[in-house]
Amino acid sequence: MIIIGGGVAGLMAALAAAPHPVTLLNAGALGTGAASAWSQGGLAAAIGADDDTSLHVADTLAAGAGLCDAAAVARIIGAGPALIERLLALGVRFDRNAQGALALGLEAAHARPRILHARGDQTGAEIMRALIEAVRAAPSVTILDATARRILTDDAGVSGVLAARGDEMFVLPASRVLLATGGIGGLFRYSTNPPGAIGQGLMLAAEAGAQLRDLEFIQFHPTALDVARAPLPLISEAVRGEGARLIDETGAYFMNGADLAPRDVVARAVFAHVQAGHEVFLDARPLEARFAVRFPAISAICAEAGLNPACQPIPVRPAAHYHMGGVAVDAHGQSSLAGLFAAGEVACTGLHGANRLASNSLLEAAICGEAAGRAMAAYESRAVRPASDPPSPPMPDATPLRALMSAHLGVLRDAQGLAAAAVRFAALAPHNPAAGLCLRIAEQALARTASVGAHARADDPDVTQKAA
Repeated sequence: MIIIGGGVAGLMAALAAAPHPVTLLNAGALGTGAASAWSQGGLAAAIGADDDTSLHVADTLAAGAGLCDAAAVARIIGAGPALIERLLALGVRFDRNAQGALALGLEAAHARPRILHARGDQTGAEIMRALIEAVRAAPSVTILDATARRILTDDAGVSGVLAARGDEMFVLPASRVLLATGGIGGLFRYSTNPPGAIGQGLMLAAEAGAQLRDLEFIQFHPTALDVARAPLPLISEAVRGEGARLIDETGAYFMNGADLAPRDVVARAVFAHVQAGHEVFLDARPLEARFAVRFPAISAICAEAGLNPACQPIPVRPAAHYHMGGVAVDAHGQSSLAGLFAAGEVACTGLHGANRLASNSLLEAAICGEAAGRAMAAYESRAVRPASDPPSPPMPDATPLRALMSAHLGVLRDAQGLAAAAVRFAALAPHNPAAGLCLRIAEQALARTASVGAHARADDPDVTQKAA
């Protein structure tokens, strides 16, 4: 068994597959390049005294704008409380309140405070710390510093992985492979994702013949720090959950009480205000000195940019943040290609529909990573003999794509721009797998002519009402 990717989904899968031997491919040290480690806000789970998984399910369905898979939502959300117990047992140190109970924060579109956080705004890093320690201690897991270049197949399904380490190319035979490679934010000019997150897992899956789904649904976070660096640092939604509000350069409050609306709604409102010639800021001054205590990492990020959130507003802009689409998988993480599994952001489980609810990503990655690891371990193994020297595909290059993706597949799209982008992507695709992925995204966005969730069409007459 081979797992490609060392974020929360991949690490949970490796632990769940034990004692069956697993090779985990990760470029660099474990945690390097994983978006999981960057997660600030936290992990959503209905564990509060006034909460229930049915309420969490309802919030998830509402955010998904009618396109969630109800069975997937019920299954994943329902597993949340038990997941927290397993993470605690693995040594994750979630923050606690003065009474010693797990502290729960509020984020956009949640009816209850249900966001568990760690070290204030370093939840992903804390979960990764505990999982990396557990994986390194697991005798069943072999960690290999390498990059997957191709999923190898035969008539029966997956037969191995073509991997690379520097200039060295080698074949790893396997009848079971899990993609846990993250998202596509690096395809955009403005993104909160690690620079290497350019959809490598989707390219691998597509080239192998696996089905991809819902590629047009790309979430733009409304409050990335608007500074001259890439990627843009994220200013977590939890800041608004603590009382910060969006204002413009005049100090005017323009959200009309909707600061904690679903992300697609807030992102469109911020984008429209910027398009109208305004600058947008997140005003966290009401939090005063409490800001640095509750959000130490964000406070340090702001300090690096010469900002003090306790006494000055934080400049923000929308940025590509999360991909709801991905490799189509079933409840066990199995794709349409026999032996190929996917979990985490690279997978499309049906949980998020057209718009992910805040802090459901770590929840999905952990639960679905576990499920995929168990399923791979139970999957009937077979003898495979992949070619010893299969051809290597061209290296993906996002550089010539970012301007087009940002201009035509951003917060607002229209048919004319999507069609123009598709033509350009098609011309580049034969020599650039990343362009081939962008072409698939543009084609699916063109095919969905109505606005829904994070897919907003400026040429849809109802887009204004749907954004409200």
